Amino acid sequence: MERKKPKVVVIVGPTASGKTALSIALAKKFSGEVISADSRQTYRKLDVGTEKVTAEEMEGIPHHLIDVSDINDVYNAADFKRDGQKAIEDITNRNNLPIIAGGTFFYIDTLVGRIIAPEIEPDAELRKELELKDEATLYASLLKLDPRRAEDVDPSNKRRIMRALEVVAALGAVPPLPQTELPYDLLTIGIITDRVELRARIRARAEQALTRGLIEETQKLLSEGITKARLSEIGLEYRVVMEYMDGELTDEQLIQKLEEKNWQYAKRQLTWLKRDESIQWFDRTDIDAISQKIQSLLDS
Repeated sequence: MERKKPKVVVIVGPTASGKTALSIALAKKFSGEVISADSRQTYRKLDVGTEKVTAEEMEGIPHHLIDVSDINDVYNAADFKRDGQKAIEDITNRNNLPIIAGGTFFYIDTLVGRIIAPEIEPDAELRKELELKDEATLYASLLKLDPRRAEDVDPSNKRRIMRALEVVAALGAVPPLPQTELPYDLLTIGIITDRVELRARIRARAEQALTRGLIEETQKLLSEGITKARLSEIGLEYRVVMEYMDGELTDEQLIQKLEEKNWQYAKRQLTWLKRDESIQWFDRTDIDAISQKIQSLLDS
């Protein structure tokens, strides 16, 4: 008898759209476990700046691929695919439902089999050449050579842009998989977002992060020997806070810049999601309609 493919639910949407809360609510309803698909939450010690879900917010729901790597190590899409596949297998073996939720859509597409995670060795000579260029120049090159990948890369994250260009140099672009059957029986839920409301939520999140200790977290990381360059690579929030700590921004400018940078990121996320016709879109509060879709998946 042919073995059935594991059933997996994916929750997508731009930053601050409510993916985390929805994933937990659905996990409670369907005996689920959450796989975090946030490239920065894989790193330990990055809590406030990455909006990492707290133990209290988890409400007893197991979460996977959070705090799995040291901040000074590089954790990439290939690592995420390896660990994510193991998590899906473990969750399924417990007769629970894997729920993937997060905003790093390149990681999600790699895990579920839509994109190949290229295992390209670092090119020292190319990196020396790229290091001499600024982020704007590098990002413009990536946008021209591989616009699909550029949509999911922070234009200010020089390390990730350089890595993407390294892959382009080796392969021409991050290749999509051939049109073959995916390894999972997927249901992808997209959170409908009103742009005015979304921007307000992004602003509120920036204010909450500062209240929760974003500046103090940044100071602590620096005091522990994490370099400014590494923090800048990992997260725009830390980069903006360091500008504030250096006296380049006022209190109000700090909030405004956090809001603006995350709004720009949200728009890039929405651009990425538009090309995925398999996404079924719902208001995040319409739990009944979403639950019906998930039940249909489980009954199939």
